[in-house]
Amino acid sequence: MNITRLSVLKALKMSLALLVLALFMPGCGGGDSQTLSPVSSSDTILAFGDSLTEGYGVAKAESYPSVLSRLSQRKVINAGITGEVTAQGLNRLSAVIDAHNPYLMILLEGGNDILRLYNLEETKQNLSSMIDVAKGKGVEVVLLGVPVLSSGLSVQVSPIYQALAEEHDLVYDGDLIRDLLLTPAYKSDLVHFNKAGYQKMAEDIHQLLIDNGAL
Repeated sequence: MNITRLSVLKALKMSLALLVLALFMPGCGGGDSQTLSPVSSSDTILAFGDSLTEGYGVAKAESYPSVLSRLSQRKVINAGITGEVTAQGLNRLSAVIDAHNPYLMILLEGGNDILRLYNLEETKQNLSSMIDVAKGKGVEVVLLGVPVLSSGLSVQVSPIYQALAEEHDLVYDGDLIRDLLLTPAYKSDLVHFNKAGYQKMAEDIHQLLIDNGAL
């Protein structure tokens, strides 16, 4: 009886030790953020999206891709088009990638679909196809979530972005744009940023790339 009880206790202690070890081993646990390959000084980053990428309301040099280029010391292509919806973005993406041969793409699109009340499943499919296009050409993708501006005071990121990040195993930030939109000092209107806002946006994206190993 005592031998059996000791055996059970030893087994329990061993199981507990293995559990603790698994929790603290690097790379284990399944909840860690994805990582990116390093972007060398000769590589190009593609900033792809709509008005928030183009830098609506500020000079070109004050857009987030321009600021990110200065912060990262990398070439950053501003491929933002104000007013673009995801179907249009999907149509032009392949040619843009072929023209610039980027190593990494920062994808921020879907805001105009949301504002125009487009079917979000179609928006999600368009974004998914963009990610497939980029990956198919060997381009790593960082995805930024776009908030839905409700009739109330709450601002929540559309759940399609989290779903896309999980489906495609992407580095993803769902808070960055939302947090900026909730800070009046960074905004020029309801959905766009001012110079300080785009500067902060670039700084946050720069840190996101550093945190995930790209820089």
